[in-house]
Amino acid sequence: MTPTQRIFAAVVAVLLMLFVINAIRRRRLEIQYAILWLIVAVGIAVLATWYDLLVTLTHFIGAVLPTTTLFLFGILFLVLINIQFSMRISQLQTRLRLLTQEHALLVQKLARHQSEEKDDSPQ
Repeated sequence: MTPTQRIFAAVVAVLLMLFVINAIRRRRLEIQYAILWLIVAVGIAVLATWYDLLVTLTHFIGAVLPTTTLFLFGILFLVLINIQFSMRISQLQTRLRLLTQEHALLVQKLARHQSEEKDDSPQ
């Protein structure tokens, strides 16, 4: 890895960390996701400064080039993020359905209560 590539990767890692910290500060990112993104930023920084680790990982998984290893890890990361978001969306859909049903029952109960009050009022 050339010095320019290392510097670029280190700058990307630092910018990612700053972006995540700023998103936490502005309450736009929950802590559970922030931790994940900070781990990614640290991973980028480690691989940028410790190229031999990337080469070792490349040989360990049987890839030919270190860039292949990076793409593999990137794709695996994206797949895991998509699975996690799918699970979160499923949970939110279930909560939304339950809240909608509870709301409908409450509206029905309120309407029944209001009609009973009209029937009980003196005419």
